[in-house]
Amino acid sequence: MSYYRILGFEKEPFSTSPDPEFLYLAQGHQATMTNVLIELRLRRGLSVVLGDIGTGKTTLSRKLIQSLRERGDFIVHYVLDPCFETEHEFLYSLVRNFGINMEQYNPGFSQGSGSRYSVMDLKEAVEKFLYEKTIIANKTVVLIIDEAQKLTEASMEILRVILNYETNDTKLLQLVLFGQLELHSKIIKIPNFMDRISFKYTLNPLSLEETREMIHFRIKQADYCSQSVLFQDDAVEMIHEISQGYPRKITMLCHRALKQLVMKRKWSVDEEVVGEIVSEDMRAGWLNQQTHH
Repeated sequence: MSYYRILGFEKEPFSTSPDPEFLYLAQGHQATMTNVLIELRLRRGLSVVLGDIGTGKTTLSRKLIQSLRERGDFIVHYVLDPCFETEHEFLYSLVRNFGINMEQYNPGFSQGSGSRYSVMDLKEAVEKFLYEKTIIANKTVVLIIDEAQKLTEASMEILRVILNYETNDTKLLQLVLFGQLELHSKIIKIPNFMDRISFKYTLNPLSLEETREMIHFRIKQADYCSQSVLFQDDAVEMIHEISQGYPRKITMLCHRALKQLVMKRKWSVDEEVVGEIVSEDMRAGWLNQQTHH
């Protein structure tokens, strides 16, 4: 039997997988979701979401995709790891993943490997595809890129060019970049890319109250069937202190705390349980004294 079922859960409450159903929308996450959805509906072009490691960018991107796919008028493509070495490689990945038929948009070509097409051929096909889907079919085409700090200058230039594809009143591609903070320094080096940002936001760690709400939210989402208080206030305060409010660290600490309960045959996480985890990490060299204090 799984440890979480012993404690009265139907699902694992503190998995680190980016499950949108377990995303607690703190104030910053909610503001990001609302604003990005508005930008996409208005077809404003480019949105950029920055955040340090572990602030919930990937899970938020999955939540956004889930929301868009529930609507019938969005075509969504998601790039999880944008490590493309050349313009050609990046463009061909877009052609392949959007399901663009090169023969349809470039008469005279037969479908084949990407190497058969020039960069110009691929750009032309992407532009025609975007025009057909946006203007003729009245769909909104969305490209969401996670880990966008990995984009090369060549890939950034391709995106800048595609963002130029527009009519008098609408952008043909809606682009959402989720990236670590170093993405900002990449963007500001390309002024004519920076100028195209319609919405930008930086996700910050959670407050103590948001940490408490996040823990309770995930417990509820996992169908906890007991009426007892699972995390005592002193434990939540310590988890917030150690994690510094980073959602991923909160999740991992809570997961370990629940395992401790099973091993210790206890039914509530208190300061002592969290303290044992911290002491164990300090002895193993995973945590220093300054982090705790």
